[in-house]
Amino acid sequence: MRVVIADDVMLVRSGIARLLADHDVETVGEAADVPELMRLVALERPDVAIVDIRMPPTQTDEGLVAAQRLRRQYPETAVLVLSQHVEPVYAMRLFTDQPVGLGYLLKERVADVAVLVDALRRVREGECVIDPTIVTRIVRAAGPDSALHRLSPRERSVLLLMAEGRSNAGIASELGLGERTVEAACAGLFRKLDLAVGPDVNRRVLAVLAFLQQR
Repeated sequence: MRVVIADDVMLVRSGIARLLADHDVETVGEAADVPELMRLVALERPDVAIVDIRMPPTQTDEGLVAAQRLRRQYPETAVLVLSQHVEPVYAMRLFTDQPVGLGYLLKERVADVAVLVDALRRVREGECVIDPTIVTRIVRAAGPDSALHRLSPRERSVLLLMAEGRSNAGIASELGLGERTVEAACAGLFRKLDLAVGPDVNRRVLAVLAFLQQR
């Protein structure tokens, strides 16, 4: 896998690159700002761009805006956004337009390189990955009229893990269930969220998006 890393702190960029090098992930470019990020992606066409959400000059949402722009201009390049803080609103902004091939992780997850590499693999394969801390925050904030309250406890548990980017097999392993049971729970939550019949991968993305919008 080939990646570009964008963060205005050189030590963060080099630290991530070193961690990934031990797991067969090649860093083909490092950027300190958005213009350099865009130039490197255009030149290298990496599998994934790893982007800090807060970039110069304002240190607010430049990385978020850049991530959305990258997905529009270079759909073959997935994007994993890293954030220092739990910001559900930013997560919803990121996923609303085009959730496929996007991920949003807290920077603290980077210390666990297995989690980072797994997230990179999933977004490269077209999935969407959301940090579990953000998922938990959104669930707690769900209002009484939220579609989340129509789900059974099992369906909600499945949706939470789906939002984290887990496959049916991964969900089954995490919950101690059979894959057929997970498939049945997926079918139930798709129905309760009024998601039309279609390719399962598309409905999984739509389910996560519906989940994000039910705050």
